[in-house]
Order: sequence, then structure tokens, then C-alpha cells
Amino acid sequence: MEAHRQRGHRVRFDWGPTGAAAVAADVAVVVDVLSFTTTVTIAAERGIAVRPSPWRPAEDAGHRGRGLAPSAMAERAHVEELVVPSPNGSALAFGLAETGARVVAGCLRNRTAVAAWLDASATVAVVAAGERWPDGSLRPCAEDLWGAGAVLALLPEADLSPEARVAAAAFRAAPLPSGLHEVAGALELHAIGYGADVTLAAELDAASVVPELRGGVFRT
Repeated sequence: MEAHRQRGHRVRFDWGPTGAAAVAADVAVVVDVLSFTTTVTIAAERGIAVRPSPWRPAEDAGHRGRGLAPSAMAERAHVEELVVPSPNGSALAFGLAETGARVVAGCLRNRTAVAAWLDASATVAVVAAGERWPDGSLRPCAEDLWGAGAVLALLPEADLSPEARVAAAAFRAAPLPSGLHEVAGALELHAIGYGADVTLAAELDAASVVPELRGGVFRT
């Protein structure tokens, strides 16, 4: 396991809960582009705090419309705090917080704000949430690779682990914003009528907020 910790580098990158545990650092950036961290970021833009909750098997498109969908969050008004269910991003964020790390939500919308917020003296773990196959195993996905790479591409290359450099290079080569609509996760959202979520998620640097998990709630 030691070989996978990327300890020789200040800025690290890996996937999912197991990868997060391996590259634990002072600060962790959770990336779940479609759609948890995009939703959290849009909420923060609107002054709304987000309390993540576990995703239950009964969750469906209707539940998504009330919480997880960025497009639904963009329409919220006069709300101070919302509970948002998430199958990947929330569990990852809580797991990282238990390591003692400061945890923030990163995505394509706020990648420059997140990169600027990071302390240049702290160790940093950028963790892509990924999706899940039907058997529960991790499915690395292009959107989270691009989202993580979007933050990493703004950090000093000398600080990046080889894994982090690969993610940064993937972002630089990404056909954004149009390409985000073509990934598997986006096609699933289009199929159930949530194509607007993909459009919002693809808006690079649309937000200047950095939501941080404090006391179980994401706040700016």
C-alpha cells in the first residue's frame, strides 16, 4: 500500500474511497462532476448550504429533481440549507473528512477558485469520485477525470505526482464543453430528461465559490 500513497509529491490524485484513503493529505478536493459537486457548487453560488446524505436504492429521477440535479438547484430560492442525496460524492467527502483533512467540493465550474484557495504549503489530494457498475465496483469516468484534471492543471507541475500529471493532461486534451455531453454518464442524464444538468456542469469557471465541508455541511 505504501507505494500507492504518492507521499513523495505534495499534490496527489486517485479514484474513489480506496484511492482517497491511500493518498490522504491535509486538504482533499472531491470531484463528482455529474452531479454531486456541481450541485454543491451551484448551491453555494446561491448562498445555500448542502447537507449530503446517503443514496438509498429507492432513489429515482424524481428524487434527483428535488435534490441532486444541478438544474433543480439553480432554481432554488429563499432556502438556507438543503439535504442532497448522493451515491458517490457524499460518501467520499465524509470518508475524507474522517481522516482529518479539510474537504472541499471541486468541479469544472469552480476549478480556478479551488486552485487559488489551496494552501501552497499543504499536501493536497484531488479525488475523482467515479461512478458504479451494477455490481457496485468503481467505474472510473471521463467527466471526473476531466474535473480533477481541471484543478490539477492550475497547480505547479513540479508538485504533482505522476498520477496527478496524467489527470491534468487529460483535462488539457478534453473536448470541452461539447465533449461532456458525449460521455456515458451524460448520455444517461439526457435519456431521463436531465440534459440541462450536463450543460451546467460543463460551464468552465462559471463560479468563484469554494464549498467546504464543515460540521457535516458544505458551506462557502
